[in-house]
Amino acid sequence: MAETQDVVELILQDHRRMEDLFRQMRSVEADRAAALKEFADLLVAHALAEEAEVYPALKRYRNIDNEEVEHGEHEHDEGNQALLALLEVDEVGSEEWDSKLEELVEAITHHTDEEERTILNGARENVPMKRREELGEAFLADRERHLKGEPGSVENLRRIVGSSD
Repeated sequence: MAETQDVVELILQDHRRMEDLFRQMRSVEADRAAALKEFADLLVAHALAEEAEVYPALKRYRNIDNEEVEHGEHEHDEGNQALLALLEVDEVGSEEWDSKLEELVEAITHHTDEEERTILNGARENVPMKRREELGEAFLADRERHLKGEPGSVENLRRIVGSSD
């Protein structure tokens, strides 16, 4: 999938995949439950890898706003809470499910838009390509390690959300 190792591009690729999965989750013709499972696993693995490998490294760059990075971590918590609320709805496609899906879409879209405008643009402008590629490699490895389990399971999300309270 990834032709690039640039961490900025890899994160953007994940964001675009999440948008595709939102479209599938909204479509009555798609396998919405499968799209949700893929989304949940990707979102959790993506956020954990960002927080472990990318955000700490970016905080060391002078022209990247530490408050934006910390705000990004806070928004990961909000996204996880919205995802858990959706996963806990019994009937895929019910009115409650659609409502929780829109709350999740709103939380994630807000975060990805903000992250792309602030943190990722800052990384693109201030972090040398060689370092971005090193971060990309670390991000991918960490994300893949998480994806081997079921990072988006209800049980794991309950644990993550409980530890962020």
